[in-house]
Amino acid sequence: MFEDLERYKSLDFYARQTVEGFIAGLHRSPFHGFSVEFAEHRQYSQGESTRNIDWKLYGRTDKLFVKRYEEETNLRCQLVVDHSSSMLLPTEGQGNMQHPNKLTFACYAAAVLTELLVRQRDAFGLSLVSEGIDLQTDCRSSRAFQQYVLQLLESELKPTEKTKGKPKGADGPGRGTQITEALHLTAERLHRRSMVVIFTDALVRPSDRDPLMDALRHLRHCKHEVLMFHTLHHAQEVEFEFANRPTEFIDLESGQHLKVMPSEVTERYRDIMHRQTTELKRHAIQYRIDYQPIDVSLGIEQVLLPYLLKRSRHH
Repeated sequence: MFEDLERYKSLDFYARQTVEGFIAGLHRSPFHGFSVEFAEHRQYSQGESTRNIDWKLYGRTDKLFVKRYEEETNLRCQLVVDHSSSMLLPTEGQGNMQHPNKLTFACYAAAVLTELLVRQRDAFGLSLVSEGIDLQTDCRSSRAFQQYVLQLLESELKPTEKTKGKPKGADGPGRGTQITEALHLTAERLHRRSMVVIFTDALVRPSDRDPLMDALRHLRHCKHEVLMFHTLHHAQEVEFEFANRPTEFIDLESGQHLKVMPSEVTERYRDIMHRQTTELKRHAIQYRIDYQPIDVSLGIEQVLLPYLLKRSRHH
């Protein structure tokens, strides 16, 4: 599957090698202990440990208060990968990490995160979503479980009829997107506070935009930490860079065909995409969701790892 580049001969190999290079540049992990969250102060009682005394507060008030924390446990992380047919753009990038499509980028990025998490002995699970939750595992932290998750991700990269999404003129619909319902179910099924990492292009119908925001808010209402990688191919999906000649576009989810002259719709298309992404980012900030726009054409080293490095410096 990865004959074109020996380095990417398997997800396991890629994840291990990438994480080795990443950890070498870090003094501490971007995730470890992330669920240790300050809750409140309480008055210090004589005789108890002084380890959690807030000395800065003592300096201001001349009184001893102890910091209380919630859930001092290892991280539980649910990796949510949108594998609807729109994630197969560009179709020639399926399974090719030199020029990945959105699904390929998401699978490799998720594999890298499993390696980080398993090294920290943090539990993780995988959800594959499209018109609902197509697969959802429990959270575990063993190497054996990681191998199982990597097998699931690798199966998504194989160019079978299931994952082709009817590219290049094939008739009939592919897998649709109903990520809103999937996120609501995820919020309800995760009984313990978790980090939820979402890889999606967030390409939903206009009528589904507000419900998508509600689903993200539902995750935060359940006190889950949410990290959203908004995966798009910027040249094609944001800038609409196509040769100015009559071009037939195919909706990978519905199978519909549309012939247009790109120059006639480029300005309006860019305006719509800009408004959609700006709205999504605005809501993410409002709900305290860690929103990260991704151009999948740049590759994981240029996108995911610098972001994780930045994250490690803030924790």
